[in-house]
Amino acid sequence: MSDSHVNGRLLSKRMADALFEAVYLSLVTLFIAFSLIPVLVAIVLSFDARSFIGPFPPTAFSLRWYERFLADNYYQDGLVNSLIIATVATLVATVVGTLAAIALSRATFRGRALLQAALLSPLVVPNVVLGFGMLIFASRLGIIDGMTRLIMGHILITFPYVMRTTAASLVGIKASYYEAALSLGSPPWKALWQITLPLARTGIIAGAVFGFVTSFDNVGISIFLTDAFTFTLPVALLAQMRANLDLTIAALSVIFIVATVLLIVVLDRVAGLDVVVGRGVYGR
Repeated sequence: MSDSHVNGRLLSKRMADALFEAVYLSLVTLFIAFSLIPVLVAIVLSFDARSFIGPFPPTAFSLRWYERFLADNYYQDGLVNSLIIATVATLVATVVGTLAAIALSRATFRGRALLQAALLSPLVVPNVVLGFGMLIFASRLGIIDGMTRLIMGHILITFPYVMRTTAASLVGIKASYYEAALSLGSPPWKALWQITLPLARTGIIAGAVFGFVTSFDNVGISIFLTDAFTFTLPVALLAQMRANLDLTIAALSVIFIVATVLLIVVLDRVAGLDVVVGRGVYGR
């Protein structure tokens, strides 16, 4: 094969690689722009000084919409309810999810994989389906209190995050540590409290943080379980969008964005985002 032929093939390969890289970078850039431009527009509009939604960009800027949010009792009630529901649901889900992860990591019974899939199913089942099902379930039990129903629904969607991240942490913990504590005379509950839980602390905290964010931002389940007196902040936001669309919604959206980003940063610092979407959960 002649040198000119070899050089021609190398040149063609380099051109193909360059073309592929250019197409790839273009698609990534378009995707990032498609994702970020609406967020940037909402941020800019949240500082609009006009009393109406006008052409973009705004001609003057102020904090009027943030002040209006802070002065609106409807939004404040929704914020308080969201904080209470997310906190209670996260605490319950953290305890139950951690225990479930530990039990499944040690279990060997037939049907273990099926039980694991069932417990993690809220991660993939649409929230609308979960919300409607929880509404029927609560009605069958005679539970009509909105706060109780919302907490039940939010426990359902936060539980899998704690269970998954705790299980990811347990993968790297040798069973011999727990067994050594038992062999030295430690009761099982004490070995669990002093050995297993501290070693899995990173995953537990990561799941709790992610679960709290999911609960606080949720609309799909909450909209089915609210009543006239108990509603969450996202539901209040949706109701206001239908009844009285103004730029308070943009200010509230920015608050949501900032809060979510801060919690994700905390999650990344505590455990790393790869733990949340981790590999080898319940693996041997």
